[in-house]
Amino acid sequence: MCGVIGIFGNSDVVQEIYNGLLSIQHRGQDSAGIITFDGKFHIKKGNGLVRDIFSYENILRLRGNIGIGHVRYPTVGSGGGEDAQPFMVNSPFGIIMAHNGNVINYKELKEELFRKYHRLLNSDNDAEAILNVFAEELAEQETTTLKPEHIFRAVEGVFKKVKGSYSVIGYLANQGLFGFRDPHGIKPLVFGIRKEGLSVSYAFASESVSLNILNFDEIRDVKPGEVIYVDHQKKVHSKKLTNATHTPCLFEWVYFARPDSFIDKVNVYKTRVILGRFLAKEVKKANIDIDVVVPVPDSARDAAIELARELNLKYREALVKNRYIGRTFIMPVDEARKSSVRQKLNPIASEFKGKNVLIVDDSIVRGNTSRKIIELARQCGAKKVYFAAYSPPLKYPCVYGIDMQTKTEFVARNATFEEIARKIGADKVIYQTLESLKKAVQMGNPELTHFCGACFDGKYPTGDVTPEMLERIEKERKIAHENQLNLKLF
Repeated sequence: MCGVIGIFGNSDVVQEIYNGLLSIQHRGQDSAGIITFDGKFHIKKGNGLVRDIFSYENILRLRGNIGIGHVRYPTVGSGGGEDAQPFMVNSPFGIIMAHNGNVINYKELKEELFRKYHRLLNSDNDAEAILNVFAEELAEQETTTLKPEHIFRAVEGVFKKVKGSYSVIGYLANQGLFGFRDPHGIKPLVFGIRKEGLSVSYAFASESVSLNILNFDEIRDVKPGEVIYVDHQKKVHSKKLTNATHTPCLFEWVYFARPDSFIDKVNVYKTRVILGRFLAKEVKKANIDIDVVVPVPDSARDAAIELARELNLKYREALVKNRYIGRTFIMPVDEARKSSVRQKLNPIASEFKGKNVLIVDDSIVRGNTSRKIIELARQCGAKKVYFAAYSPPLKYPCVYGIDMQTKTEFVARNATFEEIARKIGADKVIYQTLESLKKAVQMGNPELTHFCGACFDGKYPTGDVTPEMLERIEKERKIAHENQLNLKLF
């Protein structure tokens, strides 16, 4: 999971890209970057949060009415500065590119690009592989005068070679801005238009909220397998290149996206409210005595409020969040997640003491955060602590861009609800059903009939994920984890 934004404006766009990145900082806290163009490319990338990377001097230097920005949450690579996006190649034309997703055949592409085309990838980031595949596909065409058909054919080449999930924004120097979404549309991407008198601006972004705050009023989803190309005369060209089944990632509505965003025409906030309503039915079946409902801030708040309303229970915000601590789930090292929970959340003891408490969260992944929260509730004197997740049990590795790539990471793997409760220290664990999760999203857009819920059911929609591939990814992930630990110790 990462966040991308690209703007083709009428004056310097760096401030708007910066503001857009701040609005999707929740999608990645590891690194960030911006590249702009005013006849040449201007680049600033680094590790850390957006506000820490870009100084006033950087903003002044990043000139140009076209640019691309990115916030990164690492699923591959060392996480060093060389892995920060966007990336650039100088031929053909000069291309910059950033993406959100995960390429599952990255190593094979990296080897082929060097062996066959003598292209050396300097990072461990799969976005650089997509960029170079695109560049090579474009270079093989006769492009003295670039036409939209050249862009479409180059993306067709990407679709044939690149496996996995990817929503991409790119720019060709003095030619045009483009965006495309993988054939299954697993990761989100929106396209927006803003009219200002006689002038017009265009933009792509991971979430609609980025374009909302920048006053883009005509916003639509980029379709699965679609390419949209805005040439230098600001004429828009688009083409849908595939008819693969649309399978958007369910975890976007569960956790990743902001509540004020729309993903594939489905409002995230409304979906979480519906999930709270559905979860109330599962809680009712559990036949437990509850005094108070407490959400884990912030993502669980909407569902918890609705759950409490449905069951006529007291609702209390008894866990206070330190808003200057990042999202623990997307921290790159497991030890960082564990140590940050206590810094992030502080309980209001009086709301727990002597009560049977139902704590509601979006999901339970590794169980570390849940266990710490339950410990806090018990330390405050709670009689019983029940834990409910408004998503189904997470059991299977994600290969499409979520940092859950080894089966040993899941507390629910090969475990009953009773065993999960014991592992995290709860008196009872209650989960949403997968059917209810799908139904909640479909209520926002009935046209969505299929989803990527691989982390819940082990069904990988791209059809090319083999057991051998999963084993290889797991080994690579364990090595990367050990390297991160070694770097921390060093």
